[in-house]
Amino acid sequence: MYVDAPNQVIKAADGVRYAYRRSGPTGASPLVLLQHFRGTLDSWDGALIDALSAERDVIVFDNAGVGLSTGRICRTVRELAADTFAFLDALDVRRPDVLGYSMGGFTAQEMALLRPAAVRRLILAGTAPRGATGTHGYPDDVLAHADVEPCSIQDYLYTFFNHTRTSQRSGLGSIGRGIEREDDRDLPLTTAGRAAQYEAVVEWGVPDHRSLQRLAGVGHPVFVAGGDRDLVAPARLLHLLAGLLPNAQVKIYPDAGHGFLFQHHRQFAQDVTTFLS
Repeated sequence: MYVDAPNQVIKAADGVRYAYRRSGPTGASPLVLLQHFRGTLDSWDGALIDALSAERDVIVFDNAGVGLSTGRICRTVRELAADTFAFLDALDVRRPDVLGYSMGGFTAQEMALLRPAAVRRLILAGTAPRGATGTHGYPDDVLAHADVEPCSIQDYLYTFFNHTRTSQRSGLGSIGRGIEREDDRDLPLTTAGRAAQYEAVVEWGVPDHRSLQRLAGVGHPVFVAGGDRDLVAPARLLHLLAGLLPNAQVKIYPDAGHGFLFQHHRQFAQDVTTFLS
């Protein structure tokens, strides 16, 4: 179970020591998960990881400068992609499937464009294409809850879950699962780290029609997914993203916000497993 997965460290060729956790059967096909803005190893919902790792070798890690990883934090999505490749090369993971969540979805898109043969299939969750209108930074209400210290339960629920009783209850369940791990927890992202990551988010969202056309170069099979009430990546962006990709399918999950994959973890894991197989 993910709650018991040990923290591991591997040193890359550039000297960065990457912290990571691994769950699932030894020798199974690797599935690499890329985290959202200010997320760490402890930000993943263990129920989702456990469902995904029933058949897959699921790998999660901290990019350079995040949590328990050393090095200089990335300030652009291109740097995040290069940094992710450095980690995978150190781990000798070749042509994995990649699940990019929110900011991690930016990274996954860039990886597929920079080194197409280095990834197999993509799952893009709660994310947006580079240069799309309305993505130049987070909306003011989201930023007021997502970029605060400390981030309270109320802030998390506002940002990640729909403002209905059922979705908020799911959010509390996800938070409860997140605190089950008592030992060997990750370190939170620093204030300077949040600022650097937000630079990457803002740079990705600079309106640019030509950037949208880059996605025509992603020939990989792609599963685009999100919540129908996501304040960070609204459904219109998911449909735009899927429409720009040559080989994509899209699914919108009901009564769900940015944390749809935690709220609907069983169904989402099933959908991902079906897509990857």
